Amino acid sequence: MKATCHCGAVELEVELSDGLNTARRCDCSFCMRRGAVAVSVDLAKLRILKGEETLSHYSFNTHTAHHYFCSICGVYTHHQRRSNPNQYGINAANLEGIYLPDLDPVAWVDGRNHPADV
Repeated sequence: MKATCHCGAVELEVELSDGLNTARRCDCSFCMRRGAVAVSVDLAKLRILKGEETLSHYSFNTHTAHHYFCSICGVYTHHQRRSNPNQYGINAANLEGIYLPDLDPVAWVDGRNHPADV
């Protein structure tokens, strides 16, 4: 599948791990503010086709998760997961042909009580 940010400066090609069945939201402090629905992609199944130099990076707390955004339009594109560092979470809203309301209900993950915080 193809994914793009809002302005089109960043373009990704992804092969979803289990289609849209992995769609989820997280309730950690960062994800709650971001509000995105993410779907899973194995690290080797994401290619940045365009705009790698345009991506901005954000990491916090344990610095295990790495969040990427378009530095032009500000849209979150993907992140390397803290829950599974061998996967990316892709912003499902950026995937071509996806309309987020069609994914409802979307499961929530308990990021506030992450096992790595114990």
